[in-house]
Amino acid sequence: MAQATSKRSTIYLEENIHKTLRLKAAETHRSISDLVNEAVRLTFIEDQQDLAEFEAREAEPSVGYEAMLKALKADGII
Repeated sequence: MAQATSKRSTIYLEENIHKTLRLKAAETHRSISDLVNEAVRLTFIEDQQDLAEFEAREAEPSVGYEAMLKALKADGII
């Protein structure tokens, strides 16, 4: 992946998260910024996958709670 232009930002982390992040950065020889960028990027990828799944299932019929209970009872599950 090509190096993107960086933008400076201030974030506030919980103390234990910051300490853990510093330790991981030191052990992996990466910067805290690099680790945070990767975590955010992975979150965006997961969101994109979720949205694609929602879109793929958009045409599925909706089943209400009561109908689902009746179906479970009819199937002997409850």
